[in-house]
Amino acid sequence: MVTLVVFDVDGTLVDSQHLIVEAQSRAFKEHGMTAPNRKEALSVVGLSLPEAFRRLVGEAGPIAALSESYRRAFQALRIDPAYEEPLFPGMGNLLAALHGREDLRLGIATGKSRRGVDHLIDKHGWHGWFTTTQTADDAPSKPDPTMLRLAMQEADISPARTVMIGDTTYDMMMAVSAGAAAIGVGWGYHPPGALFGAGAVTVVESADTLSDLFARPLDESARTVADQIGTR
Repeated sequence: MVTLVVFDVDGTLVDSQHLIVEAQSRAFKEHGMTAPNRKEALSVVGLSLPEAFRRLVGEAGPIAALSESYRRAFQALRIDPAYEEPLFPGMGNLLAALHGREDLRLGIATGKSRRGVDHLIDKHGWHGWFTTTQTADDAPSKPDPTMLRLAMQEADISPARTVMIGDTTYDMMMAVSAGAAAIGVGWGYHPPGALFGAGAVTVVESADTLSDLFARPLDESARTVADQIGTR
């Protein structure tokens, strides 16, 4: 029995906080507005850009203009070594170990653009590793479940055999709404308590701990993936 394991990107695979905060700051400055503080800036990571800026400035704010300014700033900063987006410790090795397993399929569901995901895959040589990649260009923003439902449809795997791994409440809520198991990571941008409150079956504190959850095939006789994860 095959399990689909879907990863968020920013705050889960990639530590992009410095780039995101600076790009936001430049976008607000371009429009003569005060930028949010670091905590506020990171609180919306994982949402699509329009939804992120909607939460930061309200429905009446210059959402489209800020989104476009952010895109330009992000692209300019991404080539600056000072704003490198490193993988979180152990996550590259974890993906390498999981992608070759016959009982697993890997996917991505992220608030990044398709262009951003393609850049990441090119940078790390992950071509062919992911059965499905869903981006902000493909579906409504998290926590809407459409993105994850599209991933399951493309992989032809049921919700009961799907795991969503992410660092925000948006990831957890999306998984719950789609009928999938939600696993939180404790090194990202939302605290563990919030992840549990949003529906995480567990929250891991390292890539090694996450790897342990998949150390053996998830037993097809169990009722759901979440049942098995909760016993480990």
